[in-house]
Amino acid sequence: LDHVSFSNCPSGTIDVEIMEKTDRGAVVAADIGWSDVGSWSALWDVDHKDNFHNVVIGDVVTVDVAGSYLRSDGPMLAAIGLDDIVIVTTEDAVLVAAKERTEEVKTIVERFQTEDRPEGYTHMRVYRPWGWYQGLDAGQGFQVKRINVNPGARLSLQFHNYRAEHWIVVSGKARVTCGNNIFDLTANQSTYIPVGEKHRLENIGDEPLNLIEVQSGDYLGEDDIVRLDDDFKRT
Repeated sequence: LDHVSFSNCPSGTIDVEIMEKTDRGAVVAADIGWSDVGSWSALWDVDHKDNFHNVVIGDVVTVDVAGSYLRSDGPMLAAIGLDDIVIVTTEDAVLVAAKERTEEVKTIVERFQTEDRPEGYTHMRVYRPWGWYQGLDAGQGFQVKRINVNPGARLSLQFHNYRAEHWIVVSGKARVTCGNNIFDLTANQSTYIPVGEKHRLENIGDEPLNLIEVQSGDYLGEDDIVRLDDDFKRT
C-alpha cells in the first residue's frame, strides 16, 4: 500500500476490521495446526529445540538452562541456571521475560511510546527507498551512522539547516554532488558537506555503496532535511 492509504488503515485485527463487516467472506472448519506466532513463547513452540528443550539462535552460550528461548542478534549472550525464560538481545535493547508472560511485551512498547523513547517507534537500522542507515554512536553535537545505498539508487538532492556531514567511503563507488561540484569517490576517500550546502549521494556501481557518515551540529534530527529533488517524490 502507498503511504497515505496505509496510514489511514485502522490499527486492529483482520477479523474485527474486515471479516466481521463483510458479507463476502466464508469460514470453513479445518485442522491445520495454525499458530499466529504472536509472541516470543509462540516462537519457542514452533522452533527446533535442543536436548534441553531450548531454542538457541545466534551467539549464545548456556549452562544449566532448560525450556528457554535464547536469541542474540548482536553481542554474545551467556545464560546460567535458568528455566522457562525468554532472552532476546538486539543492537539497541535486551528483553528478559518469563516465558508465560511474553505477550505482555506490548505494555513495555506502550511505555516506550508514553515516554517518547525512540525504541518505541524506530529500529537501529532504518530502511529507506534507496537503501538503509544505521546509528553507530551519538553524543553532544555529533552523530555517527553507517549508510548503505543500493546499486543505481541515489538520495534526494537536499540541504540541512543545522548540521554538517563528513562522508567516508568504505566500499563501492559514490557520486557526490556538493554545491555546484560533482565528483566520484571510492574506498578510503572522503568528503565534507558544509551546513546549508545542497548535496546528493548516488551509488554508480554494481555493488552496494557503504560509507560512514559523521554529523556535527546543534541539531541532528531526521526532520532537518530540505529536499530539492527526489526520485521517490518525498517532500
